[in-house]
Amino acid sequence: MALYITSINSGSNGNCYYVGNNTDAVLIDVGISCRETEIRMKKLGLDIKKVKAIFVSHEHTDHIKGVATLAHKYHLPIYITDATAKKLKLIKHLSKPFTANSSIAIGELLITPFLKQHDAADPHSFVVSYNDITVGIFTDIGTVCDNLTHYFKKCDAAFLESNYDDEMLENGGYPLHLKNRIRGSEGHLSNKQAVDLFINHRSKNLSHLILSHLSKENNSPQIAKALFEKYADKTKIIVADRYSATEIFTIKNQNIVEEIKIAKPKQMALF
Repeated sequence: MALYITSINSGSNGNCYYVGNNTDAVLIDVGISCRETEIRMKKLGLDIKKVKAIFVSHEHTDHIKGVATLAHKYHLPIYITDATAKKLKLIKHLSKPFTANSSIAIGELLITPFLKQHDAADPHSFVVSYNDITVGIFTDIGTVCDNLTHYFKKCDAAFLESNYDDEMLENGGYPLHLKNRIRGSEGHLSNKQAVDLFINHRSKNLSHLILSHLSKENNSPQIAKALFEKYADKTKIIVADRYSATEIFTIKNQNIVEEIKIAKPKQMALF
């Protein structure tokens, strides 16, 4: 029993994350086109028919670009809060509301949304659970709040925003108001904020950490990965790409010891 996860795309140009088991899957955001989502899933060998729902974290374009088209084509429910839906033109008959901290069952998967701090109407992050395995999708977060630490501690794997390097942002070419928006309490997590969360609040069972939503201008995969690998221990550190999907990672509950069946030796005949 396992969960299978991949970042289909991650960055300011589009975000889409896949979490599923052998029969059911969900997409957290679809910020790239329907066609590109299909192409990347097919390349990975993922059957889009296993996707049973789309969950929308907030209304920014890099999270919702392909939602309506993909949902309409495959008749998928779109789980979205009322406040977020008011900001969008989505297919109303496919939209279903959710509320923070109330879990939703999608097949055998259990998806729990929770409030986060970001400059959007009603932004949420999500954890997806199955068979005592939990995967978190934590991006577009301005600060590490109690909600985030609470759910991060439960994770066997997580997509975690590590958006910018403080020095690169400070010395970069962005105007001051944009720099302040990014590093403000409703902006994005820096490498330092994310690694502090990782060091102080990770579960001993955190097998995979996928660094997500890296800024093209204010960060680099090498800087972010090197920082986290200093403290990784047994956790595998991956950087999600802004132009392609990651490989599929298999997440298991490290506390479950699979039963090993030992065949009884057969009694040999004497003659």
